Amino acid sequence: MKKYLYVTCITAVAALFLHAGVTFAQTSPVGLWRTIDDNTGKPRGEVRITESSNGLSGRIVRSLAADASKEATTCKACTDDRKDQPMTGLEIIRGGKLAADGQWYEGGEILDPDNGKTYRLKIRMAEGGAKLNLRGYIGPFFRTQTWERAE
Repeated sequence: MKKYLYVTCITAVAALFLHAGVTFAQTSPVGLWRTIDDNTGKPRGEVRITESSNGLSGRIVRSLAADASKEATTCKACTDDRKDQPMTGLEIIRGGKLAADGQWYEGGEILDPDNGKTYRLKIRMAEGGAKLNLRGYIGPFFRTQTWERAE
């Protein structure tokens, strides 16, 4: 009987640690995300977000556009060091760290490669980590996009 209780306790503790690890992984924006086209509502591309001591970094991995031949291959509209850089591998998210409230990543910027504009950025996890809400700001105005976790 004692052996059964011991095994049950060990199993329960292991399950708690495993659940905690999965929960933590889902509350971080680190990973591969599918971007959604504002006009069509269909997947447009994939962006991999990583985190370092400098904050978040998000790079375009690939286009998912129905007609990829119509997609730009370089960032012609960019005005900074990303000008004329290939779209694949282009860093569109720079900076951003977890805020004191523990709910938002803020302090970074996001680039819209279609028009070359950069926006102040806030990121918040949604739906248990399955979605990512990105809010880009210019002054008091903002626009929010929702991305879906791809992995």
